Amino acid sequence: MKVFITRKIPNRGLELLTQNKIDFEMSELDRPLTPDELKAKVAGVDGILSQLVDKITAEVMDAAGKQLKVVANYAVGFDNVSVKDATNRHILVTNTPDVLTDSVADHAFALMMAAARRVVESDRFSRAGKYQGWQPFLLLGQEVYGKTLGIIGSGRIGSALAMRAAKGFNMKVLYHDQKPNENLENEIGAKFVTKEELLKNSDFVSLHVPLLPETKHLISTHEFEMMKKTAVLVNTARGPVVDEQALLKALRNGDIFAAGIDVWENEPKLTPGLEDLENIVITPHTASATVETRENMSLVAAQNIIAALKGETPPNLVKIQ
Repeated sequence: MKVFITRKIPNRGLELLTQNKIDFEMSELDRPLTPDELKAKVAGVDGILSQLVDKITAEVMDAAGKQLKVVANYAVGFDNVSVKDATNRHILVTNTPDVLTDSVADHAFALMMAAARRVVESDRFSRAGKYQGWQPFLLLGQEVYGKTLGIIGSGRIGSALAMRAAKGFNMKVLYHDQKPNENLENEIGAKFVTKEELLKNSDFVSLHVPLLPETKHLISTHEFEMMKKTAVLVNTARGPVVDEQALLKALRNGDIFAAGIDVWENEPKLTPGLEDLENIVITPHTASATVETRENMSLVAAQNIIAALKGETPPNLVKIQ
């Protein structure tokens, strides 16, 4: 059995593959492979351990060959893998949920705090030597404690953020999803509302939905117009969930107070103009970037591969949406 790993990952998963006598090749290039490079490397393999920047298309699967049994994505999201094409070819697709829930929820809260309290802007201001002493109106931000947080997508990460907000910062939580989350309601008194109600009444809006055709540009001009002018938007889901041209306009015009984004619509390229704004905090898709989380992701991806190659059902099997 042979596996191709598209980019270097932490040793914990590699050691597990070795212990289970699974041969693997790992790309030595510190960049995403081109489609042609990827197709050449996967030829003849039984498993692919992919990164979220790798487009695992029908062409890539066919290049691997009919013996390909599993595509193990090193991410919780899997919009980079054509799950339908994989299913049609009897190829299993897996992801790495759960292990990154806390790190991403922590990062979402960090973005929320940083944007509301103008932390990054204040840092730049201080480093530039602009501070001349305390002033009553210097870099005024928004309060966080006791405010209203709107969660769009109440899955693992959205729920984890809601718990942090309610229990740690006494925040009222509104949430919108396809169906009510009884656990969230029972634990913290979260209220299930329409998207429109959430946008109109939230001081902070945090996005936690997968990227699907129906969630692309879920937040655009119409949605920004509904939000409070003092509101802060946070996106740690997927970049295209937010229309970045509309975000740029909303931030420039003061339609919302600020934003914090960890994912970009056209990664790795940022929408021109966003980098010039002071009222946005931008991180480069690092919400899960802790030593512990990335090691655990490699372990889970390896476990998924091992189970699939043994003919067992992987613990984190992705199904067609």
